[in-house]
Amino acid sequence: MDNKEIGYWNEKKEKLKQKFTIITDEDLFFPEGKEKEMLEMLGNKLGKTKEEVIEIIVSLK
Repeated sequence: MDNKEIGYWNEKKEKLKQKFTIITDEDLFFPEGKEKEMLEMLGNKLGKTKEEVIEIIVSLK
């Protein structure tokens, strides 16, 4: 997941937390290079696939 793919992460993560109240700041923090693991964890928490999570993030405006 690169910045071109998801846009501005700081803005997107705030919108994600608003849309899905079960998501915490801790869920959205990831060290560089660990994006895949974060997406998989979010998918598990939301009951969605990694690809669905990426689509949700990309679609946030």
